[in-house]
Amino acid sequence: MIKYTLTLLVAAFAFSFLFAPTPSLGIDLGGDMVRQAGAEAGYDPGTDEFSLSENIGRVVNIILSITGVLFTVLMVYGGYLWMTARGKDEQIEKAKSVIIAAIIGIIITLGAYSISAFIVPRMLAASTA
Repeated sequence: MIKYTLTLLVAAFAFSFLFAPTPSLGIDLGGDMVRQAGAEAGYDPGTDEFSLSENIGRVVNIILSITGVLFTVLMVYGGYLWMTARGKDEQIEKAKSVIIAAIIGIIITLGAYSISAFIVPRMLAASTA
């Protein structure tokens, strides 16, 4: 038993290096030059206002983020209910219904977003052409 535990710990330790952060060693490609040129041209980033479409896009991104977190919470809750059911059929059915409802909700949400992300740019391109 100790041999298997030790092997598992060594494998987990070795596997963890796959997910270790690596330095990017990025270089500055002139970001300061761009900011300086903008300042010389009279651009003030503090007065930049966003358009209505940018604000709506931000709100949609926030809502999608909340939906993703809610999906994760519901999946964990359904899994917890199932794990703690101890053979009670009604609790297992409740867990299944929570998981199925969460999956259906995320499919509908992602489907609606995918359709709108596919169709809206094409409609705008067709109306401006």
